[in-house]
Amino acid sequence: MVMETPYLSIFKEDVAELDRILIGCVLLLVGCGLLCVFSAGAGRLGRGWDFALRQTLWMVGGCFAMFFVVAVGYRRLLNAAYPIYLMTLFLLFLTVLLAPRIKGAQSWLSLGFFRFQPSEFAKISLILVLSKWLSRYPPLNLRAFLGGLGVAAPAVLLVLAQPDAGSALVYIVITFGMLFIAGTPLRYLGTLAGCGLALTPFLWFFLKEYQKLRLLVFLDPTRDPLGAGYNVIQSRIAVGSGGFWGKGFMNGMQSKLRFLPEPHTDFIFSVYSEEFGFWGTSLLLFLFALLFFRIIAAGLRSRDRRCKILVSGVAVWIWFQMFESIGMSIGLMPVTGLPLPFLSYGGSALLAVFIALGLVGSVYVDSAKRFLF
Repeated sequence: MVMETPYLSIFKEDVAELDRILIGCVLLLVGCGLLCVFSAGAGRLGRGWDFALRQTLWMVGGCFAMFFVVAVGYRRLLNAAYPIYLMTLFLLFLTVLLAPRIKGAQSWLSLGFFRFQPSEFAKISLILVLSKWLSRYPPLNLRAFLGGLGVAAPAVLLVLAQPDAGSALVYIVITFGMLFIAGTPLRYLGTLAGCGLALTPFLWFFLKEYQKLRLLVFLDPTRDPLGAGYNVIQSRIAVGSGGFWGKGFMNGMQSKLRFLPEPHTDFIFSVYSEEFGFWGTSLLLFLFALLFFRIIAAGLRSRDRRCKILVSGVAVWIWFQMFESIGMSIGLMPVTGLPLPFLSYGGSALLAVFIALGLVGSVYVDSAKRFLF
């Protein structure tokens, strides 16, 4: 007879206390992603099974990582927030120095057979360190507010140096959202947003040529229909051609005939919309909305101020990437290359989101225990 250790017993109890609705939403979203990744890769690439298998392995690894984070607990991770943040800053620095340039950016580090994107995991460390900092030094005055911005600034600058404007924008939105939840006076946030808007015209001179083209074709895709505007035009065609019921699984021609660039990553939403139509898209948005509701509910039920700030960071991160990814697929947002959470192909992004949900799960489990006692 095998005796259970106390740690194993506690781990089983924690897993049993997880929010089943949240877990169900995540599994359904990842399932939709696996179908789309398989379909998108099954065209001329002929790599549908390869992409789907790799994504499945990352999903399994992500589930283990999520349960591990729940077992460790958010308290221990918050206690180690500063070392974790410094480690990810070091990885971002190494990325700028050593990473090969792929499609104009240095975003990937290789450790032998393992290749990963540090900027994805830096989102988690940024959320951890801001949760700890803002709870200890509430941004109620100008000094504390600038201190919070100073904590986030190194990560933003290192990602901009890659250059990866999309990830940098996610960091900025996460920081802004967490500052708001932490109680920053609206006059500080309004001034920050106003300064950002005022500096926007000057940032044009610091953008790379391909970044300038992305902004220009966002305003007018027909400006370069066979070049920078091609992606947006083909994505719109894919979304619109799905109609109400969609063309059916594996019947999307835009991805199969390779008219749609990067169908398994950047434009996975276009693949989904073409094959499952308006009803499928409505279901997808409902799952995301339910997921956000459960994430926010985990933060609201906690009495720990750090938890409320932490959970808000995770919610803002997932919401903004969903909003941006879907928006760029239908031409309402500039193309940034941000993945659609749970659906886009990519191990680093999927694993990072699962770890973040592990933090939310830990907050939920801890709150449940406190309610019981």
